[in-house]
Amino acid sequence: MAINEKVETQHMELIKKSAPNPSWLDKLFHLTERKTDVKTEILAGITTFVTMSYIIFVNPTILADAGIPKEAAIAATIFATVFATLLFALWANMPIAVAPGMGLNAFFTYTVVLGEGLTWQTGLGAVFISGVVFFILTITGLRKKIIEGIPAILKSAISVGIGLFIAFIGFKQAGIIVSNKENLVALGQLTKPGPLLALLGFIAVTVLTARKIKGAALISILLVSIAGMVLGIVEAPKSISSVVSFSMPSISETFLQMDIKSALHYGLFSIIFSFTLVELFDNLGSMIGLSKKAGLMDEKGKIKGLDKALMADSLATVASAAMGSTAMNAYVENAAGIAEGGKTGLKALVVAMLFLVSILFTPLISIIPAFATAPILIMVGALMLTEIKNIPLDEITDAVPAFCTIILMPLTFISIGEGLALGFLSYTFVKLLAGRAKEIHWIMYIISAAFIINFVWAA
Repeated sequence: MAINEKVETQHMELIKKSAPNPSWLDKLFHLTERKTDVKTEILAGITTFVTMSYIIFVNPTILADAGIPKEAAIAATIFATVFATLLFALWANMPIAVAPGMGLNAFFTYTVVLGEGLTWQTGLGAVFISGVVFFILTITGLRKKIIEGIPAILKSAISVGIGLFIAFIGFKQAGIIVSNKENLVALGQLTKPGPLLALLGFIAVTVLTARKIKGAALISILLVSIAGMVLGIVEAPKSISSVVSFSMPSISETFLQMDIKSALHYGLFSIIFSFTLVELFDNLGSMIGLSKKAGLMDEKGKIKGLDKALMADSLATVASAAMGSTAMNAYVENAAGIAEGGKTGLKALVVAMLFLVSILFTPLISIIPAFATAPILIMVGALMLTEIKNIPLDEITDAVPAFCTIILMPLTFISIGEGLALGFLSYTFVKLLAGRAKEIHWIMYIISAAFIINFVWAA
């Protein structure tokens, strides 16, 4: 052991001996061990909630497009977030809040339900099955093998492609892009109040983000909604009961409504597979990055509590589908709270409690218009584009599969799954035919074969 390590160890032991008996919070969350305190964790939790609370407004809007009753969608979003984040807080002791994933919710609505012409109940059945598959992959260790076998360029391409897909949906919801018989899509009438306010909202969230204002997305949503009320295109609250309600919204319309039998009957292999793959990359990448930022990664790259966090993640997706929402994800917005000093599950516990309190504002959430949440979808898409820097575009056998993955997701609108499949297949065939078979991991052959079988089956 190095001299400075010995000194630090002795210093920590001295502190432990001289410190008073730790509180129950300290014992539960190991605050002293992680060099933090209750005040810091609470502040970090509040910061995280403010930065990611936009999901309460955005997710129900997307789920409503799938036919899920909006009030039930709001309740399911909040309850699923609370349940998942509590698992991360109390079981894994991780400073990470979890909510329905952006991209995964769009995939559910526009690919699974609207794209395949299925009921939302069948879609939830597919989400439930993917959660179970996710759980099995985690406990068996296959999850790690799959992640190791898929090339980094495809992981980055998936993120960029989903980002463009989400942005496309945002532009469509805002009325900035409209359907066109001759050109498929065209520019909408930007002088109309809805598209105009959406554009102003996008500028607002961009500027606020650039100025590092916490809660930029939430502020933008509220500003655009208020502007809509002033212009008379959004119904303004007429009383306190239009803003706050002490009666709990019900999830009875969605609770345990997932149709697992129909999901299996329709043979939604590619959909379930796509859900699982996106969950694998998104969640593990986010968790590793956030844990490293929180100082929870040791010198060997191991993260304390990561195994429990991965288990909690898969259980959260199963629970989310049962409640009526989509697959869960660790939000990168957690980084804002970690930057404030959050290092333990106490931070996540604070976030969960704040999400639970937000259920009181269900009436206000219900009146937020789509053109107020659309700018956030566009911004999320723009931020996901940053992954393109990790793709070696000067190497054609990498660039072409990445390009296929990225471009086909938005251009085959309503089909993240097909974009994903064609990207994987193009990677395998291009590398193979170019004489670079050594660069293909064996897992890629299995995944590619599975996609081919699915295409033949679907035909």
